Amino acid sequence: MSLTAALAYARHGIPVLPVHAPDPRGGCTCARGATCPRPGKHPHLRHGLTEASTDPRLIDMWWARWPGANIGLRTGVTMDVADVDSVEGWHGLCHLLGGEPPDGPRVRTGGGGWHFWFAPLGSGNRVGLLPGLDWRGAGGYVVAPPSRHASGSDYRWILPPDRALPDSPATLRALIEGPAPAPGNRPVAHPPRYARAALAAEADRVARAPVGTRNDTLNRAAYALGRFIGAGLLDLGETTRELEDAARFAGLGRAEIRATLRSGLTAGRRVPFDPELNRHVA
Repeated sequence: MSLTAALAYARHGIPVLPVHAPDPRGGCTCARGATCPRPGKHPHLRHGLTEASTDPRLIDMWWARWPGANIGLRTGVTMDVADVDSVEGWHGLCHLLGGEPPDGPRVRTGGGGWHFWFAPLGSGNRVGLLPGLDWRGAGGYVVAPPSRHASGSDYRWILPPDRALPDSPATLRALIEGPAPAPGNRPVAHPPRYARAALAAEADRVARAPVGTRNDTLNRAAYALGRFIGAGLLDLGETTRELEDAARFAGLGRAEIRATLRSGLTAGRRVPFDPELNRHVA
């Protein structure tokens, strides 16, 4: 069954890789056995994700060698995946999507969580995007049905993969993409100045946001500046006041402003800006 499913995924352009499975005696089929920290979730292949393929000959060869392997699917090529593993993660994702879960492909994981498939954004992985919510994009993979979880339950489709992949709304993209890198993608020479310039630019962007984009613009700005606050480069109180003033100038209401700022700033502070790396956090 796993081979048939692996070949079907590959026919749809999704790179596949064989993943260790839970051992019926407990633990994992890897050499660590019962001491494995990730039973049934890491690749058989020596070079892991980089060897994922859509070549049916390779896939046949892999499953001939490991017939009980779980199926790993490389993300960021055909699809990205929102990986939800708690009630908080479910509610957080629904909040970002306007109150309802997406109607695209949906998997119930063996551990009781959910995988929601989206059209790829081109961004990398984001662990801890929100509490209980990770994002699997470029450079990531997910375990797919009909694989077996260490709990003994199978991964299974709730909404089939033949559905259209939904696009990520601006609120979700803002969290995933984060602030734009500095010109040339070089380390920032004067981080405090860079942060102050970002504050002025984001506040101006919020104040000038046209109707229909104002809340999304505020959320994106709050997340971007929250990363500077998390790095100790901006003051929380001052940043909040600047964004509140800009949002009121744009025409947003007080309750909406406060809720958006709280969500965006909190999320940004969890992934502090690193002036040495100057890159998106994966």
